[in-house]
Amino acid sequence: MTVVTQEIPLVDLKAQYATIRDEVRQAIDEVLDSMQLTIGPNVRAFDKEWAEYCGTTHAIGVGSGTDALQLAIRACGISSGDEVITVSHTFFATVEAIVYANARPILVDVDERSMLMDIASVASRITPRTKAIIPVHLYGRTVDLKPLRQLTQDRGITIIEDAAQAHGALLDDGKKAGTGGRVNCFSFYCSKNLGAYGEAGSITTNDERLADDLRALREHGQSTRYYHPIVGYNARLDEIQAAILRIKLRRLDEWNARRQTIAARYNRQLAGLDVITPEIPSGGRHVFYCYAIRVPGGRRDALRAYLAERGIGTQIHYPVPIHMQEAAQFLGYRKGDLPVTEKVAGEVLSLPMFAELNDAQIDRVATSVTEFMRKKA
Repeated sequence: MTVVTQEIPLVDLKAQYATIRDEVRQAIDEVLDSMQLTIGPNVRAFDKEWAEYCGTTHAIGVGSGTDALQLAIRACGISSGDEVITVSHTFFATVEAIVYANARPILVDVDERSMLMDIASVASRITPRTKAIIPVHLYGRTVDLKPLRQLTQDRGITIIEDAAQAHGALLDDGKKAGTGGRVNCFSFYCSKNLGAYGEAGSITTNDERLADDLRALREHGQSTRYYHPIVGYNARLDEIQAAILRIKLRRLDEWNARRQTIAARYNRQLAGLDVITPEIPSGGRHVFYCYAIRVPGGRRDALRAYLAERGIGTQIHYPVPIHMQEAAQFLGYRKGDLPVTEKVAGEVLSLPMFAELNDAQIDRVATSVTEFMRKKA
């Protein structure tokens, strides 16, 4: 069959932009008219508004989600000889940031149903060198932090949330993602539930001293201009991105609600097929950055090709676990070390998910998946 032009993309940023175009252009014009381009009124306002939204005392806007992780790890005093436990089923930046600190990533398996950090695996890998645990809230669903807190209490182990895919999602205590760790990290990459038009990120915390340190770290370690008590980074959030994020933040809850509705419609239509659909926990805990199904039996790639032929975009988040990446060979992991992670990586497939996806598009995607699975049954 001839491959057709993609008609239902994985993410349609143009569709969202069309709904806020006039506001965005006006905001950008105002920034350019003022020529306050770094750590100006929009960055300061967004830091305040994002902290209030998440429910923390402080938010520190930075240049990317990777910056957020790197600065958070540095601010927590993690360095050479320390171990940081996280998962292998995540985007590479999570582990990258640990390596930047000259610490050692300790990679653990995931729970097969949720595809999130397996708490028993974490417990088995804690050593006297463990300095932090980074739970990754993947696809828009949050890790249960209560058992992690029980593991870390009285051990001096810091929890750092990687909430890069969980804007507005709720934790197991009913509070928002970004409130559960000593310090918490967000990415505003363009495709995220709350995305900039370029790179941007944020770090949230209730720790006054950490917040001061993080503000200095994002600006070359400056306490005041040209005075550098510490060596920092060039990791500032710029004014134009902050202005755009302020506009989008006002719509985030509405967009998340639509994503949850889309996920529920997908789940209903894919029920009974030989695919594993994501759970939808009660209370808004999953905000569906991705709608990730699992296709067992070695049929994932064939389904993806079938959908592509019908103009339906998909993605694999993520095809190669970090412990099997070439760049991570120095960690010494081998195939079979994290069997659930490896199984999930061979089955997972993200279907189109964005708030502007209409019911007819959802139905077309679901119908195409159904046709493929029934043909192959």
